[in-house]
Amino acid sequence: MPNIAIRKLALSTVSMAALAIPAMAQTPAATKVTDQGISATEIVIGTHQDLSGPIKGWGVAVANGMKFAVDEINLAGGINGRKLRLILEDSGYDPKKAVLATQKMLEKDKIFANLGSMGSPTVAAAQDIVLDAGVLHLFPLTAAEFTFKFDPAKPQERLKFNNLLPYVESTRAAVKYMMTEKKFTKPCVISQDDEYGKNVLDGFTQQLAAMKITPASVTSYKRGTSDFSAPVAKLKSDGCDLVVIGGVIREPIGIMGEAKKLGWSPAFLGATPVNVIDVPALGKEVVEGLYAAGGFEVPYEDTAKGKIKAWVDTYRAAFNATPNTQAIIGYNVVTTFAHYVKLAGKDLTGQKVLTALESGDGFQDIFGSPVTKFSKTNHLASTITSVQQVQKGRWVVVKNGLTF
Repeated sequence: MPNIAIRKLALSTVSMAALAIPAMAQTPAATKVTDQGISATEIVIGTHQDLSGPIKGWGVAVANGMKFAVDEINLAGGINGRKLRLILEDSGYDPKKAVLATQKMLEKDKIFANLGSMGSPTVAAAQDIVLDAGVLHLFPLTAAEFTFKFDPAKPQERLKFNNLLPYVESTRAAVKYMMTEKKFTKPCVISQDDEYGKNVLDGFTQQLAAMKITPASVTSYKRGTSDFSAPVAKLKSDGCDLVVIGGVIREPIGIMGEAKKLGWSPAFLGATPVNVIDVPALGKEVVEGLYAAGGFEVPYEDTAKGKIKAWVDTYRAAFNATPNTQAIIGYNVVTTFAHYVKLAGKDLTGQKVLTALESGDGFQDIFGSPVTKFSKTNHLASTITSVQQVQKGRWVVVKNGLTF
């Protein structure tokens, strides 16, 4: 009898355990967040930028903006007593180089967070390595959806956050404004053949579909292309009156320059990476009248006032150069990070920084950008968009507060 009772108890225990296994399997694993790179005196952060490739006009300025913010924070005593140490790597806008740079920063430099890394294809290639290592992937210099949309069933994806305007939503908002206010009838798009270009294309096609409008022309070009004669000739022959450009700096200049050679003058609308000082500075009269989606008003040295004027003057003294939009974005990346690290407290851990990021606490920079605010379910800071235009060689806001 005792043996039978023991056997019954054992069978009962096995059955209960078997029932418990599926329930345990349904519980998602906790997000692994590293504490590496944190010491009593410093926090190690890393970034990869294009310092030598086709978009070094973005990368060098972003890197300078990040350096400037790090120096400013460290001179003020750091964050709760810890200084920042920035590891800067050159990707050359090459996905393979970005992966190698990221592996080096993770394994050798032991970075605590990857901040502001540059470019859709390069970030796409390296992002999962960062997340798998339990390292925060914050505010990359690409607004592609993969940098902020996350699957709650994949806990490591909670480590990615973005505070740039997303290409899809900002393109939608700008296209809607242009179509509604300017009454165009034959909208077209030309975008580069990578993740960034696809996001611009998606924003364009989604908004036109919502408005029940058929694009007059859809074309693309290989990243790094400098000859736009064939695609521009096609856009002209298709009768486009609005051309949306999914390029960066050289591309809108090249496309509009080719259009002028043909004596063709539709309206041109760039995605957010076009909204930088370099485009009118380099393109001059070629890009006069160009529109672009943007996030904040571009400050100019001779018209800046107050805190912005002081910031511009200090930056010029540090780098012997006028700060541009990219420098401001790089500065914003580090100061946003610093805000949430400070919020996490003196007894700093990776988990506490993640909690601070998801707390809903807002950060407002000095440049009038939309407030940065995240939650446990939303890792994108804002979708508020402006439309700006090159007028007399400067970007001027023509419409603010847009959403799609």
